[in-house]
Amino acid sequence: MSKTSDKPKSFESAIAELEAIVGAMESPDLPLEQAIAQYERGIKLLRFCEETLGDAERKIQILENNQLKPFKETFGETPET
Repeated sequence: MSKTSDKPKSFESAIAELEAIVGAMESPDLPLEQAIAQYERGIKLLRFCEETLGDAERKIQILENNQLKPFKETFGETPET
């Protein structure tokens, strides 16, 4: 597992580490101090994931010129010209 101060390499690695933390915290044998340390690491990972998702959303909005359009199925239809 990563050290408490390590920044995740990617969104996916942060999610995997969060899943491992949840598994460890579900164990009744985890000492309180370790549980608190795991919880703190989980909060940092959660914030990283939220920031990463926010950045991705902003990039998509920029790419779509802030006008996200609903998907329309056009099978069998001719495009309007």
